[in-house]
Amino acid sequence: MNTATVPPKLFLAAALFVASAPALAAEPKSEPFDVGKAEYQASCAVCHGMKGKGDGPMRSQLVKPVPDITQLARHNHGVFPFNRVYQIIDGREQVLAHGPREMPVWGRVFSRQSSIYFENYPMMDAESAARSRIMALTEYVYRLQAE
Repeated sequence: MNTATVPPKLFLAAALFVASAPALAAEPKSEPFDVGKAEYQASCAVCHGMKGKGDGPMRSQLVKPVPDITQLARHNHGVFPFNRVYQIIDGREQVLAHGPREMPVWGRVFSRQSSIYFENYPMMDAESAARSRIMALTEYVYRLQAE
């Protein structure tokens, strides 16, 4: 193609795009936002610790020791008890045989509290947002399991 037939503005725009292509390609890709990790750090790490070992800064203030949640699968014959962890986090349905509840009831907290992670979903009601947060948090606890 003869550059004399290309309008000067289009030629300049194409030249600028080609010149900036290496800079665009070198731009680092941002990691996707990890909702489960953010929920864990905001709600759980204060007791369970950043890595789930039960060594959070509040542990000395608690009556009962905080469990090491990285061992849940190991203590369950190598299978992560996803449904049980979800129900423990949700906590709105107390089972009297399990005794008194020590951990906060995050299901109630999450359904009352808006989530910045799910604000942009217009069809999501408070209950759906709470379930989504608990699901993300449960999945993050799964990722904390020791090898």
